[in-house]
Order: sequence, then C-alpha cells, then structure tokens
Amino acid sequence: MTGVALLVAATSCVAEAGELAIVAAELKAIGTIDPRFQSYNIEMAEVMGGRFWKPYPRTTRPFDQHDRYSDRSPIDLANARLRRLAAALSPAYLRVSGTWANAAFFADGEQAPATPPPGFNAVLGRSQWRGMIDFARAVDAEIVTSFAVSAGCRDADGAWRPDQAQRLVDETRSQGSRIAAAEFMNEPTLAATNGAPPGYDAKAYGRDFRIFRAWLQRAAPETLIVGPGSVGDSAAPSVPGIRTRDLLAASGEGIDRFSYHHYNAVSARCGGNDEPAQALSEQWLARTDATFAVYRGLRDQFAPGKPIWLTETADAACGGNRWDKTFLDTFRYLDQLGRLAKAGVQVVFHNTLAASDYGLLDEITFRPRPDYWGALLWHQLMGTTVLDASAATASNLHVYAHCHPSTPGAVTVLALNISRNAFRTIVLPLPSERYTLQAARLQSAMVRLNGATLALADANELPRLSGQATAAGAIRLAPATITFLTFPGAANSACR
Repeated sequence: MTGVALLVAATSCVAEAGELAIVAAELKAIGTIDPRFQSYNIEMAEVMGGRFWKPYPRTTRPFDQHDRYSDRSPIDLANARLRRLAAALSPAYLRVSGTWANAAFFADGEQAPATPPPGFNAVLGRSQWRGMIDFARAVDAEIVTSFAVSAGCRDADGAWRPDQAQRLVDETRSQGSRIAAAEFMNEPTLAATNGAPPGYDAKAYGRDFRIFRAWLQRAAPETLIVGPGSVGDSAAPSVPGIRTRDLLAASGEGIDRFSYHHYNAVSARCGGNDEPAQALSEQWLARTDATFAVYRGLRDQFAPGKPIWLTETADAACGGNRWDKTFLDTFRYLDQLGRLAKAGVQVVFHNTLAASDYGLLDEITFRPRPDYWGALLWHQLMGTTVLDASAATASNLHVYAHCHPSTPGAVTVLALNISRNAFRTIVLPLPSERYTLQAARLQSAMVRLNGATLALADANELPRLSGQATAAGAIRLAPATITFLTFPGAANSACR
C-alpha cells in the first residue's frame, strides 16, 4: 500500500506494514471543550460603522496604502440571512471588541451625538447596542466585550473610571440580557496604538485593571473576567509593545479565563508579504502551536489552572491575506481548531463573522465563504469530548478525533491531506459516513462537498450536509482535501 494508511476500527486488529492504526473503540478521551468552543467576533467598528479594513480590490495590482481602510455603514444585524447563518453555528460566544472599542463613547441618551466627545474616537449608539443584544439573543450567542480606556474615561490623575462601562452593563441588563464575559481592554500589549493615553505602560495597566476588577465584581458579578487579551508575544518578539509578563505581574490575580490573540502573520495592509505557497506547509500551520506554548507558559505562571480562551484569531491580522476568503484558508482554520481543542483551549473566536477578507461570510452579501462551510461541518460533526488521535498524524496528514456531538458512542475523525500532489490511503474496517471538502482550485471561493457545490438555496436555506456512505475497506484522500469521517458503530465508551 502506498502512502500513509490510517486504520480505524472498533476492535483490535493488526495494521499492515506502513499503516498507522487507530482503534476507534479504544480512543482515549484527553479533554473536553466548551460547548461554545467555536465562536466569532463582530468588531465594535462594524456595530458603530466607521473605518475598518478594506477588502482587497479584485485586480492583482500591487497593494496601495490607500487601500488600507474603507468607510462603512453599521452592519445590518437584523438581516435574515446573517441571523440564519450565525444561528447555525450556535451555541457560540459573540465577542464585540477590537481596536475601535478602546475609544468608543457609549451614548447615555436615545439620541447619539453626531461626533464623539473629547477623549473618544467614535460613538456607540444605544440603539446599535440594543441591536447587538437582539442579534445575540436571536442566534443563541453569549456576549463577550471589552470597554473603552481612552482619555475620556479617566480622572484628573489619569486613572480609569468605570462610568462608561457601567452604562453598557446597565443598558444590557435593561434589555433582559447580560454580558457573559469581559476583557478590560482590547490588546493591552499594543496600548500605545490602541487608544490608551500616551505613555501607557504595564504599571498603569495594573492600576486600571485592579479598578476594573473591583468594579465588575460589584456591578456584574455574573460576568467572567477574561484577560489579558494580549497579542505579539513570542519566543522572539517581533511586535513592539508591552510584554504580557509585565501586564500580569502588575495586575495581580483575578481573572476567570486567560485570553490571548493569535494571527499567523499580518496582511499586506500592515506591511506583511506572506505568499499563498506556504499556506499548507507544516511550518505555517505549526505557528498556532508556537504561540499557544508561549501563552500557556504565562498562564501556568500567573494564573495556574485557569481555562484558556483564544479571543481573536484568523490567518492574518489587519483584515486577512488575499487568500483568506478562499478554500486555501479552510485548512488553517480547521487544523487550528483541531490543534487547540487537543491542547485544551476552551474557546476559539474567529475574526470575523462577516467583515473584510477574513470573515466567515462575505461582508456585502453575507453569503458563506469556504471557512464557513468548514465551520458548519465542525459544528455538526465534532463534539465536546476530545479523543487522542495523535498516533495517526503524519507528515502532510493531520488527523483529529472527537466524540460525535449527538450520536452516543460514535466517533468523528477529521483528516486533512495538506499535500498538494500526493494521495493518502485510509483503511476503514468499519462502515463510515464520509464528508470530503475540495475545490477546483485552492484559491477558489467555491467549495464542493462530496462533489456537490455548496451554496445557499432559496429563502437563505442552508443545504443539508449529507455524508456519503462508505463501506469498510481502503479509501484514498486526494491531495489538498479535507475529510470528516463519522463512525456511528464505534461504540467508544468515552462517547456515551
């Protein structure tokens, strides 16, 4: 048998030479993830309207810095298609934050001011926030947010005041809802460019975080305190800013969840120059692990035992790379979910649901992109119990396994063939249901499931994602394909 073979069986059997064997009935549980593991961001800039990362032009002309931002109206959170597609991924957490949240003024009256008061850069209207609450309720999403920290939120000594945050909490409660979790601010490691006052440092953050923690415990004790929400730390830091270690040392104990952000790179909008040729490389996909290792070490030192949330992630920061809206990025997206679930991360927030090139949905039409179809399959097939499939992972073949979310005893295996030209063989002693995603071109916006193009039907109906019945025996995974295999008859005791 050529290539790498994966043997999935319900009973013990002997693998042929060169095969990798997994006995589905005996796969051990290695952890569980939050039922809202697969979550997403709607940036505060989308809710308010304003300048956000401009989608790339359709031409292949060189990137121009004038293409960095574009003005946009507030996202239509009442849109039926948007709601239907978001609800299909629920339950989830919906994080409303981002750089623009750090300097957003929350209006205290029904009529929002046309321009923000001094010390703020934008205005969040009461009706806009109510629209977000209504959206979250309609799609079964719990709200996660952060608060303004700009000069308008500070006393004469420069210390943070919670009056703006209190308005947001009060308004949310008045609508019969709640903020499930909150970070103090967005990306404090980049405070100097993120709306904080000039000269803001770890000492100032520690002072402010203690004020925030004491206030939130009084004002909304039901809200989880999440933090620090850092980005840019690595074994060899390349992003200038405050180090997370210094933030945690200054702020002390008091978080309920440890959070961080991760992007494999920055997009051309912010000076990046990564090429799609590397998008399926082992080195590119492993960047998820490298960043996680740094933040897990900081969690272990400063907040031992606290669950880890990745509250913002995509392929590339600053709106995404050119290929992030194509099938090529779906490998990174699903591989990242598999890696992080196996590592024990409890929640992963994709940035964004529907904005710029890294959105799961097109920002104009709200039609699904390839990453959305991958997200939907994960949601329907991968449950919260994580199984150990590490013995089946090999070069160019990444394999993850979870209990099925709704069929007792059943197992789902996710196999990503990241080779661009080599087949991989899988031997299946048990019947299975096969779901294979592929595209005519890797950088295509259209994706096929078992040969049929995925698209919305009339009235915004999602197609039924049906598996292909597969008899026991050998199957081949074509190059650059993603395959979910469910085994209803696995009878795994960890999945009952």
